[in-house]
Amino acid sequence: MPVSKNSNLALSFILITILLDMVGLGIILPVLPQLILELTGESIARSAVVGGYLVFVYAFLQFIFSPVLGNLSDRYGRRPILLLSLLGLTADYLLMGFAPTIGWLFLGRALAGISGAAVATATAYIADITPPEKRSQRFGLIGAAFGLGFIIGPVIGGELGEFSPRAPFYLAAALAFANFLFGAFILPESLGIRKRRRFNIKRANPMGAVLAFKPYPTILWLLGALFLFSLASQTYPAIWNFFTIERFDWTPSQIGRSLAVFGLLFALVQAVLIGRVIRRFGESTTVLFGMLAAAVAFFGTSFIDTPFGLYGFLVIGAFSGLAAPAINGLLSRQIPDNAQGELQGAVTATNSLTAIIAPLAATQLFSFFTTSPKAPGYFPGVSFFGAGILVIFSFFVFFYTVKRFNLRSLHDETAAAKAPEMAKPGEIAAPPTKPSDRGEGQK
Repeated sequence: MPVSKNSNLALSFILITILLDMVGLGIILPVLPQLILELTGESIARSAVVGGYLVFVYAFLQFIFSPVLGNLSDRYGRRPILLLSLLGLTADYLLMGFAPTIGWLFLGRALAGISGAAVATATAYIADITPPEKRSQRFGLIGAAFGLGFIIGPVIGGELGEFSPRAPFYLAAALAFANFLFGAFILPESLGIRKRRRFNIKRANPMGAVLAFKPYPTILWLLGALFLFSLASQTYPAIWNFFTIERFDWTPSQIGRSLAVFGLLFALVQAVLIGRVIRRFGESTTVLFGMLAAAVAFFGTSFIDTPFGLYGFLVIGAFSGLAAPAINGLLSRQIPDNAQGELQGAVTATNSLTAIIAPLAATQLFSFFTTSPKAPGYFPGVSFFGAGILVIFSFFVFFYTVKRFNLRSLHDETAAAKAPEMAKPGEIAAPPTKPSDRGEGQK
């Protein structure tokens, strides 16, 4: 029996699932450089390059498989896909914890990428149980669960890492498996049988997931802005641990605590602030506020030379958490309920594509500007500087989209006026023919 809309119990279930998932991911971040150093014996700059390739493998496979799993969740329901992904993460952490060579780390990350549909499926789950006008706020709760995971996880991982770089992986495996058991016994299904649709392999590929929304130009432009913003945001997980070791000689404990501070502030912004900001200013302005905060934080971090100042820019950077949930809320209101899984598959594919590009670019830039004699100067913050430039581009793409499609008007429309006609099983509904969706502007 599918869960009904507005079910606070189901919402609590899914947020706890995401929280435990992110605790497991956050645990490993402070110790990953140390484990790579142990297995390769390379310098911190070269280890950063290896770390970039590890993230690349994970993101590339997630990019390929996320649309498949998103479409499968539209066909078979959210619950089984979510549970299978948690089993895959359990196996990933165990492989990385026992890894005798660097190859095992790559195998573990590959498995995690294939099964990494937990967030996309959970986002579609929340879209299933939430009225359209409240989705931006509830997507913010997902970000808050992320933030809380990065409060608890990095602290535990950093402290355990003082004893062994492998210990956090074993704990992460235990949490992922506990998360699986939690969902298996408690989590209800959110997508009713009548709202499911046939699996279509043409849509179950990264480009197909995006091109399926070609009749919706608003979605494509919003995905473009999200792509640039996410590309910049990937700099933090890709290079933060290596950057702080190189710049300030931080230990795993110090790295974990800094990530926990960011996670706490990020959670507060997305759990407490975003709903109020959206109600006061609307989604579009909220996105622009978040992008402005991100740009200031990235440029400031790139030049900072004191830990105290670094924490100051972490505070500013936490307000970047306003942007992505508001964009996702705008996206989700452009399509019918039976295509939410496919939309979130496209969003995840977009984010995964940025996670393919950003770690390689960030770590290669970091290595070049810290060790290469050909570099114009020593600049360990170069990756953050580049991220700031990407945010500026994202700002202008989103601003253009707001003007072209008059997205401000979406904030005050009713859900009935905003939702296109429901699709038949196996297809997305035809796009609305309002002037705002044709790019002509409303009179």
